[in-house]
Amino acid sequence: MASWGRVAATLRNVLRSPVSLRSLALRRAVGPGVLASLVGTGVICYYRYHANNRTLPFAVHAEGEKDTAAAPQCPRKLRFIQFASAIYEDEPYMTPRDFLFSVMLDNVDRKLQKRILTTQEVNKMLVAASKARAGNELFRSLGDHGLISYTEYLFLLTILTKPLTGFHIAFKMLDVDGNEQVDKKEFLKLKKIIGKNKVPMDSAEKLAEEGESANTTLQAYFFGKKGENKLQYQEFCRFMEDLQAEVQEMEFLQFSKGMDTMRREDFAEWLLHYTNEEYNEAYWENMRKKIPAGQSITFDEFKVFCLFTNNLEDFSFSMKLVTGANRPVGMAQFKRAVRIATGHDLSENVLDTVFKLFDTDGDNCLSHKEFIGVMKDRVLRGLRVQPQNGFSGYWKCVKRETLKGAKEALGDVRSPI
Repeated sequence: MASWGRVAATLRNVLRSPVSLRSLALRRAVGPGVLASLVGTGVICYYRYHANNRTLPFAVHAEGEKDTAAAPQCPRKLRFIQFASAIYEDEPYMTPRDFLFSVMLDNVDRKLQKRILTTQEVNKMLVAASKARAGNELFRSLGDHGLISYTEYLFLLTILTKPLTGFHIAFKMLDVDGNEQVDKKEFLKLKKIIGKNKVPMDSAEKLAEEGESANTTLQAYFFGKKGENKLQYQEFCRFMEDLQAEVQEMEFLQFSKGMDTMRREDFAEWLLHYTNEEYNEAYWENMRKKIPAGQSITFDEFKVFCLFTNNLEDFSFSMKLVTGANRPVGMAQFKRAVRIATGHDLSENVLDTVFKLFDTDGDNCLSHKEFIGVMKDRVLRGLRVQPQNGFSGYWKCVKRETLKGAKEALGDVRSPI
């Protein structure tokens, strides 16, 4: 601030001096001020940037602390760390309960410290996982007695957001003998293929993936505690369907307030939960004006809509065939495209709610691009938008702070006059 004071004082003198001298003095005053602001704000942003990307408390360094900054992490990695409640061999792990919370809740209100697991505790978890029964309450029944690694978290997210056909293709590619089963080693390849293709990872995450060596709940569930069993495709397919059904049931109960049916305004709230807040008010205004009270959506109707959201890519392709690229979509065309993509029909109740919610100009049509964007945010649970980190984020911070400092300096110059 001392440099800004000197700049302000010089500028005040310039404004009182003859016109011929002002331009020369102004250049001498502003030049050092701008340079000082760039250096000063650069230092500020440097420390802010590193303060926001410090190594988390559970990280352990064998060679002692270093001053080098940690690499910026993607939103999925940060969310995994936020919800992971267990640590084993210096690595964070989610429990099955943590995973369910991570796909349902915005934040976790953790009142206890992360639990550090012993080898004996982990072995008990693996035995329990190897004996667990299939069903759509698997994760709820395991609760906090299980381990899910970061790459498995990405893998499970992919199961929740993609159609099952892609998994079948990947499974067949690894099934060399065509007997519809894979061993543990082949499954780990499948997990990496799915994770890398569907969820891009940065270099730090790839290193974390390579470092994951502990046996986990999923591995014990599929292959037994010793990893000697084979995984049949039908068993894997049932696991994926059960996981989707379990999350859908929990989300339905969350937004229906535990009731057997969900009000249409509750369904709208579920749809808009991860949407950009800039547009939410317009959508809610549509709800208040167009949707009558007292009408409900059943769980079966909700499940069919969830199946549709997991097939957005096929739906987009169907829409191009039915209406042409990026044209407004009528209700009949929308319904036909959903049937082509999923093999199921959306109920009139759900269709009417969707159109009345997203029809912002009153022409009984939807903007294809805008609707798909909202649905992708819904399916990916708000993790589609990347934060401004890295070198570009640093310079945006420098620019913002420099402009702020320049305004303060000009304010100091103008106030005495």
